[in-house]
Order: sequence, then C-alpha cells, then structure tokens
Amino acid sequence: MNLSEHFTLEELTFTDHREFDNTPNADETANLNRLASFLEQVKTVLGGKPVMINSAFRCKQVNDAVGSKDTSQHRIGCAADLRIPGMTPDEVVKAIMASGIGYDQIIREFDRWTHISVPNHPEDKPRQQALIIDKAGTRAYA
Repeated sequence: MNLSEHFTLEELTFTDHREFDNTPNADETANLNRLASFLEQVKTVLGGKPVMINSAFRCKQVNDAVGSKDTSQHRIGCAADLRIPGMTPDEVVKAIMASGIGYDQIIREFDRWTHISVPNHPEDKPRQQALIIDKAGTRAYA
C-alpha cells in the first residue's frame, strides 16, 4: 500500500525479525503517513536520489530485538533510519540541516546511516535536534 509517491507501508514496516507481527495500529499508521510525506521532502532535498529505508516502524518486540529504547520514535512510526546511495551519512545530515525542512531529530548513527524523524504528534513543532551517536556516545551535531 502506497503511503506517498515513493514510500509504501510494506517498506516502512519491513523487518528481518519476521517472527514478530510488525503491523502498526491506526495511530501508528497515521504517523507513518506523516513520515512518508516528510520522506518525500527529504528525497527532494537530496536531489531525487533513492532513499533506502533500513528501518522505520518497530513494534515493541522488534524494537526490543534490535536493542532500542521503548522511547524510540520508531515505536510509534515517526522515525526512519536511511541510507542514500552516493552520499555519506554526514553529507545527508548536512544537506537536510541546510535545507530548512522541519525535522524533529536527525542523527548520524555510527557513520553508517541517518536517523530522521517527525514530531510525535502532528500539532507539535519540530525540535530540529541534530545529534551524533557512535562508540564515543551521544552528542550534539556540530
């Protein structure tokens, strides 16, 4: 099922942990619709390059299996981890930050992928929080 021109529900709920039912509820699906619309903006900012989703929505069991916190925005369908062919995660973060689009969080994770999210509720203002997570810990993106 298409959520936007380039993003499907299947793509935003895919998991290698097939032993778990990773089907979002109605609220989570509404969040995934907002996320897909936002990812269309990301795709435009990045010159139309392919946006490859590593992970987006995660039910509790999948989230636990990957070792993430219960407070992760992935749990409610508001976040995606992505890779852009031909761009480093650092280049992706810099391009999105410079674009002025309303991300909630953008995180360069282990210099292998980029985490990006929309606010948890449609009425919330994006926090524009930029971070780095790696072996040294979590810190502000500078």
